[in-house]
Amino acid sequence: MNKPLTVIFTAIILDAVGIGLIFPILPSLLAEVTHTENVAPFIGIMTALYAIMQFIFAPVLGSLSDRLGRRPVLLISLAGAAINYLFLAFAPNLWLLLLGRAIAGLTSANISVAMAYITDITPEAKRARRFGLFNAMFGIGFIIGPVLGGALGDYWLRLPFIAAAALNTCNLLLAFFVLPESRTPSYEKIDLAALNPLRPLRWVWSMKSLLPIVFIFFVFSASGEAYGTSWALWGSDTFGWNGLWVGLSLGAYGLCQTLAQAFLPGPAVKLLGERAAILTGIASVCVALTIMAFANQAWMVFAIMPIFALGGIGVPALQSLATRQVDESQQGQFQGVLASAVSLASIAAPLGFSSFYFVVRAQWPGAIWLSVVAVYAIGAVLVLGLQLKQPASLAEAG
Repeated sequence: MNKPLTVIFTAIILDAVGIGLIFPILPSLLAEVTHTENVAPFIGIMTALYAIMQFIFAPVLGSLSDRLGRRPVLLISLAGAAINYLFLAFAPNLWLLLLGRAIAGLTSANISVAMAYITDITPEAKRARRFGLFNAMFGIGFIIGPVLGGALGDYWLRLPFIAAAALNTCNLLLAFFVLPESRTPSYEKIDLAALNPLRPLRWVWSMKSLLPIVFIFFVFSASGEAYGTSWALWGSDTFGWNGLWVGLSLGAYGLCQTLAQAFLPGPAVKLLGERAAILTGIASVCVALTIMAFANQAWMVFAIMPIFALGGIGVPALQSLATRQVDESQQGQFQGVLASAVSLASIAAPLGFSSFYFVVRAQWPGAIWLSVVAVYAIGAVLVLGLQLKQPASLAEAG
């Protein structure tokens, strides 16, 4: 693997670590700063606030990277992440904790820039595989993050943030000395109106062919939010898990996701085609979620992780398909729009899933996973209706 990809993938791992490390400790952390056990509303607020900041800044960073280059935008966001984790480590009350989480959402918006960077340096024929590696790196972060949060949080609830600050500082130094620019900056005068986060959405709304892809990304992201908002509570209610066991279970999920996404997306797309690969991924996740809904012993959750992991083959295929919808000069903007769709789903979905969980919590906590299956079913219908464009190589051959 070349050095630029190493830096980019490391940045993605650390973004995922930052997201994942808070899951096992969030209930205890909020109980500490609010002095109440009824932390459910605050979990939804913190998750939504993080997503709101991603929604606002992902398209902004994507558009800025088209004009100024990918490298300076990535360096600034990595520096901001390192500083912010130190801020979170010492935030003494709820309001400062919320402020720190908002800044964390802003800095994590660099994912759109990272995806544009990969698109810049990757031939079209290799994009499915590299987007699979991209998601595998996110999976590695979900191995490290929850386990790190659960284990270090047993010693001190703020210790995971100090560890994340140190890791981000190391990646900042690596990027500064190793990462080259992937495209020639245009240095065009930046139109302040272009910094409006709703402007890219108006742009994509005017291109009707892009709307189904964007909405599928929205649905997939909405489904994924159920894990962050409900996994720790469900594990505690169903199996009596503490923070470490929540972290280990999420770590196992991340491990299987990483292995599947590192090796399967490219062969799956070649064997099945993009549409069938996406649908196979959806079907695998739905089978695993249905088993989780009825699980009454903890070992069952770990046993189904390989099935869960097969769901990862669909997302890289969808990402590869999406990159063909616009030309190279618009990749940063389009990836920013997709990241905004993901973030918009991440604003609404945690509130919806957490509300549903507390409706079914007393009678059947596992019902939360059947609600996720219902959301995935909507995504499957949309995938079936997609009008797919052939890759350029196939179009020329035809």
